[in-house]
Amino acid sequence: MAEEKKYKVLVVDDDEFLLNMYSVKFTKSGLDVHTCASSEKALQILKEGFVPDALVLDIVMPGMDGFELLEKIRADKLAPKVPVLFLTNQGQSSDIEHAKKLGAQGYIVKASTIPSEVLSEVMKYIKEAKASA
Repeated sequence: MAEEKKYKVLVVDDDEFLLNMYSVKFTKSGLDVHTCASSEKALQILKEGFVPDALVLDIVMPGMDGFELLEKIRADKLAPKVPVLFLTNQGQSSDIEHAKKLGAQGYIVKASTIPSEVLSEVMKYIKEAKASA
């Protein structure tokens, strides 16, 4: 019997508590979770060849924000077919529009979403991407 592929998710957020919480939640659901507390670190591991099945990015982070990170990922053709979801407290429609223009598939406001809902959104986009691949 073939073992089901473990999907890899890269979560980028400067909030260590949230990184730990999502890491535990996603891992318990069978995902292979990698976390980065900065955009620079995330860019580094992507440049080293890590290809996740989904990217979950915060917007407001010190240094390079999530929008800039996504722009760099796209410009450098890192993980070109990987679904990107923003997980942020920025709920303004201008931010949501900007995220869509950058090619993000999902946009989740942290304050109004529980971890299991975030997990189901991430899985939905992974499955859609795999189905269209």
